[in-house]
Amino acid sequence: MTIYSFWIFDRHCECIYHKDFKRPMRQLRPTSALSSTDPKQRNTSGGPPKGSGPLTVDDESKLVFGVVFSLRNMVKKLSGDQESFFSFKTTKYKLHFFETQTNLRFVMVTDTRVDGVRPILEQIYAGLYVEYVVKNPLSPPEHPGGEGVNNELFTLGLDRFLRPLSIFE
Repeated sequence: MTIYSFWIFDRHCECIYHKDFKRPMRQLRPTSALSSTDPKQRNTSGGPPKGSGPLTVDDESKLVFGVVFSLRNMVKKLSGDQESFFSFKTTKYKLHFFETQTNLRFVMVTDTRVDGVRPILEQIYAGLYVEYVVKNPLSPPEHPGGEGVNNELFTLGLDRFLRPLSIFE
C-alpha cells in the first residue's frame, strides 16, 4: 500500500503545501516550466498548452481542490448539516480528506487498498502543523498568494511520521 501525494489547502483555497511520495502514472512539471514569454507555450484558455504532457504542480493542485470542493458540496446538499465526506475512491487511487475548524484542508492521495487515513491526517494537523507552523513565530499566519509553508522542520517531521507507517511503501 502506498501514499502518492499530500496536500494542504488554506481557507482561501490556495495550496500552501504539497509533497509527492510516489507517482505511479506520471511526473508533474514544475510550475516554472511554463514560460509565459514563449509564444509556443502560451494559449488563450489560460491552462497548459495542448499536448504539453504532464500537468504543472499548480494545475494539479487546482484539480485536487476542485474535486474536493465539488464532492464536499454535493455531500452537504445530499446529507444536510451532517456532512460526512472523508474519502472517495477510483480504480487507480483513493483521496482522503480532513478539514479543520479554521478551514485548513488536508488531502492525501493513496493506493486504493488504504483505509482509515483520517486519524493520520488529524495527527499531522495537531502534532506537526500546529507545532511547527502555527506555533512558529517566524511563520506567517496567512499565506497570501499561495506563498505556502516553507518550514524544514515540518517537512522533516512529516517524512519521519509517515515513513514508519504500514501504508508507506
